[in-house]
Amino acid sequence: MKRSEINAVIREFEAMLEAYRFALPPFLRFSPAEWAQKGRAYDEIRDNALGWDVTDYGMGRYDQLGLALITLRNGSVKDSRYPKPYAEKIMYLREGQLSPNHFHWYKMEDIINRGGGDVVFRLWNATEDERLAETEVSVCRDGCRLLVPAGSEVVLRPGESLTLFPRCYHQFTVRAGGGPALIGEVSMCNDDNTDNRFYEPLGRFPAIEEDEPPYRLLCNEYPPCREDA
Repeated sequence: MKRSEINAVIREFEAMLEAYRFALPPFLRFSPAEWAQKGRAYDEIRDNALGWDVTDYGMGRYDQLGLALITLRNGSVKDSRYPKPYAEKIMYLREGQLSPNHFHWYKMEDIINRGGGDVVFRLWNATEDERLAETEVSVCRDGCRLLVPAGSEVVLRPGESLTLFPRCYHQFTVRAGGGPALIGEVSMCNDDNTDNRFYEPLGRFPAIEEDEPPYRLLCNEYPPCREDA
């Protein structure tokens, strides 16, 4: 992705958050120059990848295959300095975009439609060899347990949520005609380096063409901390 495209997506995301009165913590407003001055007090943000995240999954087709998200809080199952057993995200998905089919080995999560267009999921169980099973999928929508056919649609309207269990393949998009969606996630700890299994081989973070300076740093771009700060 071009840096200019990432900057534009972040500004678009900020505008939707403002429209829905979703206030962000101060660190998400830091400029790259401000990040260069931050010391050890901000290690939790750096080490647990809190912050802005815009991805095209390495495919260069962000308008069709992409997602913008913010990790607001996150713990670590590997580092005792960060004992939170939970994570929270807010995501922004345009009409026509797909978040591709994947599951998590360990993470259980609730996905919440916070506002905007209807979010359409397709769900499958994973077989032992990580293919798509033909069996019914057990999910929970706002406290109501459902069994849905493999690959069928489950629609979340604004305010609705879906609990997804480990090894449940899921992909989601926004129904045409309703505009972009603001999507929340409340989950167990998030680890994008080890806990994602994409059905088709994909990258997690984009290769970036630096055609203009960054507006915000992404969560994998923070500079080393200032030891004297």
